[in-house]
Amino acid sequence: MRIVTATAVALALTLGAAPAATARQPATDGIWRTDGYGTVLSIRDGTFQEYQTTAVSCLAGASARRTGPDAYTRTDGTVLTVRTRGDGGSVRADGDVGERNLRRIAELPAACRRQAPRDSVAAFDVFWQSFEENYPFFAAKGVDWHAVRDRYRPRVHADTPPDELFAVFSEMVGPLHDAHVAVQDGDRIFARGRPGTVQPDGTLDARVKEFVVERDLKGARNIRDFANGRITHADLPGGQGYLRISGFTGYAAPGAPYSAQLAELDRALDTALGRDGGRQPKGLVIDLRINGGGSDALALHLAGRLTDSPYLAYSKRARNDPADATRHTRPQPVYVTPARGPRYTGPVAVLTGGSTVSAGETFTQALMDRPGRTVRVGQPTQGVFSDFMVRALPNGMAAWMPNEEYLTRSGTTFDGTGVAPHLTEPVFTDEEFAAGRDSAFDRAVDVLRERTAR
Repeated sequence: MRIVTATAVALALTLGAAPAATARQPATDGIWRTDGYGTVLSIRDGTFQEYQTTAVSCLAGASARRTGPDAYTRTDGTVLTVRTRGDGGSVRADGDVGERNLRRIAELPAACRRQAPRDSVAAFDVFWQSFEENYPFFAAKGVDWHAVRDRYRPRVHADTPPDELFAVFSEMVGPLHDAHVAVQDGDRIFARGRPGTVQPDGTLDARVKEFVVERDLKGARNIRDFANGRITHADLPGGQGYLRISGFTGYAAPGAPYSAQLAELDRALDTALGRDGGRQPKGLVIDLRINGGGSDALALHLAGRLTDSPYLAYSKRARNDPADATRHTRPQPVYVTPARGPRYTGPVAVLTGGSTVSAGETFTQALMDRPGRTVRVGQPTQGVFSDFMVRALPNGMAAWMPNEEYLTRSGTTFDGTGVAPHLTEPVFTDEEFAAGRDSAFDRAVDVLRERTAR
């Protein structure tokens, strides 16, 4: 996620189902409730409208306009494909890896048909309730969310100033240490990752990229940047390839459709993997140590260029019972399928660390069952996999949270702990920088050299 907007998450869904269409009423018209995600959708007269609901609130979310058969387009250009099937349906956003199932309901909830209060107490109640109904990890984090409400609600009154309320919300969620939890008030955002890790940003990315180019890629050939600098490729001495990916987003101009992002990724991979008779690498280092996430679909596409046979990447499920955090939607399998273009099936070394976040982690997880030889080197990833659920608050603030789990074939998740490396090495520590060392990179190169020499 991927850094996505609240509406991007809610609209990256899967919708559908209605009685037989007539000339005046498409089959998708009606009121729908998602399975999980606390969302109601209204589709009628060519308009797709989202409502974010809890037991105490209903706030209008994003909207889209009908632009073709079963297609609705948001103002940011994202196309939503609506399908009906039997007595239900689904909606999927262009470039999303999954869908959200819907069931028809008779009418909008009563709360959606009346004006909601917008004072600070109302904002507090919606904030707390949104986490209460959707956040899956309170027990794992050791946080008693009801005790948090009892402690902080007496500090809030109807006229509590925004600065004070922002501070209260930040104190409430800070102990979760969850990089996919955030409080937003305009341009101001509070977020806190796992202790001992650093959240990736442009400054860190630029520093690390300069270090890698000057140190690790010294003596490399054909060093090239792609995708607005988010991807760097080089041919290492000895015939190995190097691919540094600082995120799975931002590959094309702002507002460009998913297809444009995909085209930029393919352009980089065609070069890295030997299009037009070019030489394929003997081994491939994929460096995700500074990766801020983005699109799971782009990450899966990269995985599809690293295999000749399909396999399960992971299964997604979302919390779907407001009163029981152990209940979820039926797991939805997501597969890696061989992608068009040159593919590489040899040994891969994936470099990870605490600044490997979100889609960088789902990509790492998607390689766990990759046919062939894949080794992880470095430090555990951040430990946040879910898409963002972004919930509007009645006072104009917003709350960001995860509500999904990504499961391995055996049902394991890595939320909180992150995906561990096979081989542990320091990653961009002060000591490594000061000494001009990159132990994880050197270890990965050595391992690939050994494996390709066999």
